Amino acid sequence: MTDTPATTKPSALFVCVHNAGRSQMAAGFLRALSGGAVEVRSAGSMPADRINPVAVEAMAEVGVDITAEQPKVLTTEAVQASDVVITMGCGDACPIFPGKRYEDWQLDDPAGQGIEAVRPIRDEIERRIRELLASLDVEPVALPTA
Repeated sequence: MTDTPATTKPSALFVCVHNAGRSQMAAGFLRALSGGAVEVRSAGSMPADRINPVAVEAMAEVGVDITAEQPKVLTTEAVQASDVVITMGCGDACPIFPGKRYEDWQLDDPAGQGIEAVRPIRDEIERRIRELLASLDVEPVALPTA
């Protein structure tokens, strides 16, 4: 058995303020839809204590389990280690490095919202994740059935 070469798979970092809703849903979709072909990170400029339970519920409805995730603090290292950095309302908290691909996704914040309000946010995130996968030349896999 030989050593495997260093990973060359693309990597993405999702950043929002609390790392409890949008960025966690995006990371969950990317993990599930990429089938492991993309390295996934998420972080927040001011992480919450736990993931938004309504975001967890909305993702469970489409077969994506994010219950084990914890909000994480945004680090310079996480940005430097990522090929694509997608911000979701974190303002100027995200450090900018030359040569990185940055996208800012304007999405409603699911914090304090009920499931009816979070579903369209979830669905928009899934649509954007599918576009991201296409831009990375990664064929999406089927989501597990809910």
